[in-house]
Amino acid sequence: MKTALVTGASSGFGEAIAEMLSKHNYNLILTARRGDRLSALKSKIEAESDVQVHTLVFDIQSNAETEKAFNSLPVKFQSIDLLVNNAGLAAGMDTFDTGKIEDWDAMIDTNVKGLLYISRLVTPWMVERKSGQIINIGSIAGRQVYPKGNVYCATKFAVEALTQAMRIDLLPHGIKVSSVSPGSAETEFSLVRFGDADKAKAVYNGYKPLNANDIAETVEFIITRPCHVNIGDILITPVAQGDTMNWFKG
Repeated sequence: MKTALVTGASSGFGEAIAEMLSKHNYNLILTARRGDRLSALKSKIEAESDVQVHTLVFDIQSNAETEKAFNSLPVKFQSIDLLVNNAGLAAGMDTFDTGKIEDWDAMIDTNVKGLLYISRLVTPWMVERKSGQIINIGSIAGRQVYPKGNVYCATKFAVEALTQAMRIDLLPHGIKVSSVSPGSAETEFSLVRFGDADKAKAVYNGYKPLNANDIAETVEFIITRPCHVNIGDILITPVAQGDTMNWFKG
């Protein structure tokens, strides 16, 4: 039985991806800051499947916390076949000249540095075994910027660059590296960004956005390809979204 590590697994994409992976008989390492959410997800998955779930509660923005949590893994979870770098956030919606440094730090520390911290810990194990798969959850914002998206977009452009660089560097070791870049999706993303439920809901008025299961099914497609096939990148949007600036809202 294979083992997968999913970051940011307490809600949204991460939760849906974890549930999908359990149906493919992956034992799971699930990480997030909200331990109560992880415990509930662990109980649900173990009640509905035969897989084992281990949870790690820490802040991926901290390299020290990430390393401490990772080093606490039981031996039976130390052979990681799949890493899904899902943890990420958007904070604030300001023009560059009015941007808040604390928002910038939160996005850079989570979306870029957090991805680096956990990947740097996992990849040596994959290199040693000459096998493994990494899927980075990016964004359409890593393809095209939009007004007031400045630093968030910059972090997602970085994810795209890192995905390509990881693929090149890990190629000699037979490790697959992919990215999934969602467009507008209704999860907790907008609630975290705006801190207001009404504002978050208004983002999706007039069209049907993606949902977490759409992204989980996209990840499912990637992991079920034959051994000789690597899906480099998938951009997935709602029908209503042409790009970050062009929409059809009925």
